[in-house]
Amino acid sequence: MKKSTKVTLTVVAAMGLASCGRSRLDPCEQGSFNEMACQDAVRSGGYYYGGSWYPMTYHYPYPYYYDHYRTHVSSGGRVMSAPSGSYARPGGTTSSPGVTRGGFGSIGAGHSAGA
Repeated sequence: MKKSTKVTLTVVAAMGLASCGRSRLDPCEQGSFNEMACQDAVRSGGYYYGGSWYPMTYHYPYPYYYDHYRTHVSSGGRVMSAPSGSYARPGGTTSSPGVTRGGFGSIGAGHSAGA
């Protein structure tokens, strides 16, 4: 295949992706990596982006995605950061549906660290 044909196909493919509305960034992809959101996405089987839930199947544990990100950056790769709060779940947290993050319940109730 000629170089000009490759460039044309690449441009056409990029325009096709843009026209499909693929404006969300997977937090585990090396070019858009977000440490906290990726950890949560791998653990939860998906992620929130812009208030919508995107189920994903991550085939590897979190360190795999982190290592790929570090390799990408160390070899001069660029990272496109998502706007602040993009991965927040509606209501403000980054947790997936059904995950409850709680305190100590009745064990820690009424006890202070200094008393």
